Amino acid sequence: MRRLIVCGLVAAATAIAAPAALGSNYIVLYQGQAIQGSAATTIQKAGGSLVYAYPQIGVAIASSSNPSFRVNMLKNSAIANVSSTAGFATQVSGIESATDSSSTDAGPPPGGLPNSPATDSDSLSGLQWDMRQIHTPEAHAITGGSPSVLVGDIDTGIDFNHPDLRANIDVADSANCLSGAPVQGTAAQDDNGHGTHTAGTIAAASNGIGIVGVAPNVHIAAIKAGNADGFFFPEAVVCAFMWAATHHVDVTNNSYFADPYLFNCKNDPVQRAIWVAEQRAILYAEQVGVSVVSADGNQFEDIAHPTQDLTSPDDTTPVPRTVTNACVVIPVEIPGVVGVSAVGNDPQDPFGYLKSFYSSFGIGDTNVTAPGGDSVFGHTAAAPNGRVLSTWPPYEPCSRKVTESSGDPLEPTAVYCYLQGTSMASPHAAGVEALIISQFGKMAPSRVTAYLDTTADSQPCPASLPAGYDTFLGLDDLKVQTCQGGPSNNSWYGNGQVNAFRAVTHSTS
Repeated sequence: MRRLIVCGLVAAATAIAAPAALGSNYIVLYQGQAIQGSAATTIQKAGGSLVYAYPQIGVAIASSSNPSFRVNMLKNSAIANVSSTAGFATQVSGIESATDSSSTDAGPPPGGLPNSPATDSDSLSGLQWDMRQIHTPEAHAITGGSPSVLVGDIDTGIDFNHPDLRANIDVADSANCLSGAPVQGTAAQDDNGHGTHTAGTIAAASNGIGIVGVAPNVHIAAIKAGNADGFFFPEAVVCAFMWAATHHVDVTNNSYFADPYLFNCKNDPVQRAIWVAEQRAILYAEQVGVSVVSADGNQFEDIAHPTQDLTSPDDTTPVPRTVTNACVVIPVEIPGVVGVSAVGNDPQDPFGYLKSFYSSFGIGDTNVTAPGGDSVFGHTAAAPNGRVLSTWPPYEPCSRKVTESSGDPLEPTAVYCYLQGTSMASPHAAGVEALIISQFGKMAPSRVTAYLDTTADSQPCPASLPAGYDTFLGLDDLKVQTCQGGPSNNSWYGNGQVNAFRAVTHSTS
């Protein structure tokens, strides 16, 4: 996606296009989902150089400063399209402003992976309203997850030295994908903060320090697709999914949007090569067994029924354009991807929790909802600032931080930060998926999603809204946010709020 993090949410913003003289990266899309001939030779003859090839999906990443490179490439009948990625980054960004879980259903038998319980008594556990809201302490009495399960956090990297994360980070399966070619290992160090925050929600260890993640015993890989400014370029997104697909990742968390524009239209020749390449990479990852979880976004609007795009391109001056359902948001609208909206801690008894004011939504695009925080309507005794607390690098600024003495020589002070956004909601759902796989064994992504959906706490559209809620209009469609659907599935909450305890017991009632 295009967005920069200001201790908060996800909104769209495209990077400034690089001058052609300095060279640009290009997505090269082949006609079939295979690379025909030598990609390096073909690209060199057209005036460029090969950065990396992904023959499994018929995509190559090239670099060229030749202004005729695209024209030259398209003379080859094996090439479907070519697009420069300059100006087409996504940036993670911030928006700031003023149930009964018991069951007698024993569920399916355990899946045979090594599992052990976890406790929720770390030094900052009392501040984790989000975990209590989705019943992770009850789930942890059964399992804290299996170290045989690997979650890939496709984000800005992870602080490899954070005392609450280091023991769970799989360095060998981590990679920096910023160039479009993966660089294995600690090159995926976080230089933004956003990735460390999402990683903590997924897998912060139960070790007495700080917080406890949804799945504190699983392993997590940093797959760095976002740079220090929070920009996610298309070549990095393609690389990230291909890395996950080829490095036994079970679940990926994606707290960003990808592609040239917020809404990516299939008939736009500029956008098509990029979004098709990303779609191929995502679908390939799913086909080899990777479950993909994604944030719905923070546009305050119904992404299933888009009407106009006022955001893009945001590297220069946005140009209003009409959009339809032929235009998609990536990755959340790719088939098989689990879309997650956000809720705060504002109880709407007896129906659950209010959708966060900023959260996007949509029938068919929202599978479930999860705690993302709400600084306007989510202030409660448990959540005094309405936001979600998670791990943070000590070298990055945070306006709402909490510090703990760790006794760790690498980072003697462990840092935590309060943020809000669907970026914060998505890793809760990814963590629950990791618990499902830990408890019941490796399974197809569609089956993991079915477990997640059917064990969520369903909630209907609210009968009434707090005063002022309807003043927050969609950022692009400029419409009042309207919930549509029935009590068991609707546009705001999908199948309901994730419930970790019901998920690991496979209770559907």
